[in-house]
Amino acid sequence: MVSTRLTDLRRPVVLFAFSGWNDAGDAATGVIDHLTESYETEFAFQLDPDEYYDLTENRPVLVRQDDGERSVQWATTELLVAHLPERDLVLVNGPEPNLRWKGFSAALVSAFRSIGPERVIAMGSMLADAPHSRPVPVSEDGTDYEGPTGIVGVLAGACRDAGLTTTSLWASVPHYVAEPPNPKATLALLRRLGEFLDTELDEHDLPQMAATWEARVTDLVGDDPDIAEYVTGLEQRYDTAEATGDEIAYEFERYLRRRGR
Repeated sequence: MVSTRLTDLRRPVVLFAFSGWNDAGDAATGVIDHLTESYETEFAFQLDPDEYYDLTENRPVLVRQDDGERSVQWATTELLVAHLPERDLVLVNGPEPNLRWKGFSAALVSAFRSIGPERVIAMGSMLADAPHSRPVPVSEDGTDYEGPTGIVGVLAGACRDAGLTTTSLWASVPHYVAEPPNPKATLALLRRLGEFLDTELDEHDLPQMAATWEARVTDLVGDDPDIAEYVTGLEQRYDTAEATGDEIAYEFERYLRRRGR
């Protein structure tokens, strides 16, 4: 991956997601990983890990290079540029920072403003009472929730305060199957992203991975009568009640309050 400067970009859109608290089932960061693998992508820069990470919590990792030499891979936030046919995406990805969230947000907002994006899109995923056998709900922008939040909410708010057109997308991940990865939720976020970009994003094998994941979960649920009964109730609720804005807000509040305890 070669380096590039964040200048002369074509109709740029900034897209960010962070692993950890904001990323149930690795669904949001899965979109960043998918785009990085699907399109020609260049490295722009990374933030200094000493500034924003507790490296006893996010420890560096020794990795072996192709030439056999070992190097240290630090936990940090990277900015990459993915070249789509008609525009460039600035992809921001890394672990949720441990330290100095205001400074972290200010540094990224400064970089975003220099890019002059058409839009900034924040992505996250939350645990919810959503059946795995139905379409993944993806809510847009905020709710009237008040309470604990993560770096996705903080950075999105800082972008709005800076006058950047900002959208937040949140996928609902079934809480009874929270282990990553969740390719079905990643696919739902990717397709909603494509709607905002007014382009059909390359899905590669994500649809097949999502179908395989759903079938595997269905088999596991069928092995436990109690869980099967519970999921049937979720399916009936999904099928008989249209998701309203209030319901989405309620699920979002439940998720954040559960994580804030």
